Amino acid sequence: VVEADGNYVQPFAVDDLDIYSGESYSVLITTNQNPRNNYWVSVGVRGREPKTPQGLTRLNYKPNSASRLPTSPPPVTPLWNNYTHSKSFTTSILALMGSPKPPTTFHRRITLLNTQNKINGGYTKWAINNVSLSLPSTPYLGSIKYGLKNAFSTVNPPESFPNDYDVMKPPVNPNTTTGNGVYTLTLNSTVDVILQNANALSENVSEIHPWHLHGHDFWVLGYGDGKFDPKRDEKKFNLKNPPLRNTAVIFPYGWTALRFVADNPGVWAFHCHIEPHLHM
Repeated sequence: VVEADGNYVQPFAVDDLDIYSGESYSVLITTNQNPRNNYWVSVGVRGREPKTPQGLTRLNYKPNSASRLPTSPPPVTPLWNNYTHSKSFTTSILALMGSPKPPTTFHRRITLLNTQNKINGGYTKWAINNVSLSLPSTPYLGSIKYGLKNAFSTVNPPESFPNDYDVMKPPVNPNTTTGNGVYTLTLNSTVDVILQNANALSENVSEIHPWHLHGHDFWVLGYGDGKFDPKRDEKKFNLKNPPLRNTAVIFPYGWTALRFVADNPGVWAFHCHIEPHLHM
């Protein structure tokens, strides 16, 4: 693996790699196998229990030999819920020497609690700090550019969640509200975002979510299990060679810490890249 989301990483060797929705990677393969044979590449589901078989394609050396089946069996995808395997791959991704380093301090920290909720008599929604986005009828960028009033809420969304929230259990109150406020950032300020995963509506269920930021790359400072604790977990931040990404995952019942510089004025979406979750 040599590149992730358009940024060079310290090269490392793997037999398989996790690619979550929104991510991209570059890999180098040494073509040193028997050129008379063809070889399988398999693609399987990660992070969700698969309801379909693996997808398969073939590598071949000789022209017009692609139709010949490989003699070896296809590689088997690791178990969908082998999170130890997934975390091992994800935490191996480090910036190449000479890559830009993050600022050592931040101006603002926003903690985003990911929860599954109910709304309007039982519809399942996803929410951030117990607010589920409902897009206004007029696009944000036009509203701001032309100074339209009352086009969307001017109340800042919540910047964190209650300290006593138990991320290991389903929400005590499963209901959520809707809102369309935005986080307004100071130009060139350094912003930390803590993505906090939690239990979904069903007991013992917490899913992987790939979060994608438009308009910026961010440094992934670290990952952890359980509820993020600044006093304990900031000490673990990687400020030496964190990878620059535009998509990062939060693992079940865990947190992911991101840092970026707000240096690209605009209205930028930050969302789970699983398409149904975006719409929900």
